[in-house]
Amino acid sequence: MNSFLKNYGSTLLLLSGLVIGGVLGVVLGEDAAVLRPVGNLFLNLVFVLVVPLVFFSVAQSMVVLKKNGVIGKVLGTAVCVFLFMSLVTGIISFGLMSIWNPFSAIFGQGGEISFSGGFLDEEVHIGDALVGAFTVNDFPLLLSREHLLPLIVFASLFGLSVALLGQKVPTVEKFVGEGADVFMKMMEVLMKLAPIGIGCYFADTIGQLGGQIMGSYLEIFLVVSTACAVVFLVFYTLCALYCRIPLGRFWKEMIPSAATAAGTCSSAACMPVNMTAARRLGVEAQISDGVIPLGTNLHKDGSVITALAKVLFALYFFGVTPEGIGASLLVILLAVLQSAVVGAIPVGGMTGELLICAVLGIDPAFAATLMIIGTLCDIPATLINATGNLVAATLVQRLTDKKAKP
Repeated sequence: MNSFLKNYGSTLLLLSGLVIGGVLGVVLGEDAAVLRPVGNLFLNLVFVLVVPLVFFSVAQSMVVLKKNGVIGKVLGTAVCVFLFMSLVTGIISFGLMSIWNPFSAIFGQGGEISFSGGFLDEEVHIGDALVGAFTVNDFPLLLSREHLLPLIVFASLFGLSVALLGQKVPTVEKFVGEGADVFMKMMEVLMKLAPIGIGCYFADTIGQLGGQIMGSYLEIFLVVSTACAVVFLVFYTLCALYCRIPLGRFWKEMIPSAATAAGTCSSAACMPVNMTAARRLGVEAQISDGVIPLGTNLHKDGSVITALAKVLFALYFFGVTPEGIGASLLVILLAVLQSAVVGAIPVGGMTGELLICAVLGIDPAFAATLMIIGTLCDIPATLINATGNLVAATLVQRLTDKKAKP
């Protein structure tokens, strides 16, 4: 029982807050607005931590990669594998969600929440949109949650420079590491208030929009779970065949990873299991010991699926449907990017959701609404996150040493 509460306690508390908030919203109706200040107070506390958390976490991740000797051939191959798997997962999930659309019930309910359309705005040129999404023209603009992508680019360059300089800048390296620890702990402490803050925000949302949105969340959970099952059973099987691994042997090693992920709801807890399984599948220790920890932080196929659901939820909520290959690809790329950001920033809270809001031009407060999707779909998404890293290790082995015995 103690182990169960340790693994699922925070998730259960947050779900309890959502359920209580939803009930209060239905019962109180528009009078639930009395709870809005509590929800906004929590959101504002999160907002002020996001910029320093992103900067220190991303910069520190680059320093750690250099120290572990991952930067090199294996890193390049691993990143390509991560990107390939995430894109395929996004395409599969987008196709499924186009056939089974759980978002139609909330179409155009955005009301008074601000929304500019972001890079999907028809009046914005794609080249200008990409430049505006990834860069700013003045340093002070980086210090805003509305420009998270440019901040990530800057933090990556800063962290890489510190890593390359090494012992020449020991004070800066120590400052980056300790800064990351401090802001991660601050966010971890603050997220303990999430059941109350998000619950109050959800009550106000339900009070304004009505209880029908709760049914949409349930349907989103079902379609996300179905997408996870398709990726797990079909896509990963195809990867095993490409790596020339007998399917019986492959699935025998996948089961412990899947069971650990479902039992702990933690990708990090699956690292030892994945490393052992990878070696049994013929992956060299130097590859498994580098790719799996790196993938645990940066590669999360399950998070791609939930991120895609969040992006589509936001677009439909504000009456926008992605039409055409270009718009669909941009939605998938945003989902992939969001999953990478969540992975690179442990206990990052609503950082990924804030990134979606920033890119789409939505009021940042809407991030709390998107966070509910991630909470509901946490278990199936974690299962795919964990097992996907085992699959990634086998693919890196296959690509970096084609003569190696699989």
